[in-house]
Amino acid sequence: MDPDVLLAAVKASAAAADDKKATDVLVLDVGDVLSITGWFVIASGSNPRLVRSIAEEVETRLKADFGFAPLRVEGLDGLRWVLLDFGDFVVHVFHEEERDYYQLERLWADVPKVDWQEAPVETG
Repeated sequence: MDPDVLLAAVKASAAAADDKKATDVLVLDVGDVLSITGWFVIASGSNPRLVRSIAEEVETRLKADFGFAPLRVEGLDGLRWVLLDFGDFVVHVFHEEERDYYQLERLWADVPKVDWQEAPVETG
């Protein structure tokens, strides 16, 4: 798979989560320390309905824009921590309380963060 396409999909995942009002959206480049995947996208929702909505939007956007579907999805029953495994990257959508408890970003504090937001377009 083309690394540029993968990174674009990772960033699109973060943007999709942000568009659905996820909070604290973060992309971590875990590829150098974790052999099973390249990136983690981490996002939070304040309630179970929002967690589901964020996860569904990420899945819908990646299917429409890249033709990607998750290899597996876990956590839709409880909606406390939904994991969308796309193979080369994993999207974690947490209920805020679970994110505070598990603190994945603290566990992976030594890996680079990816700037997923587009730079503002300058006009003039």
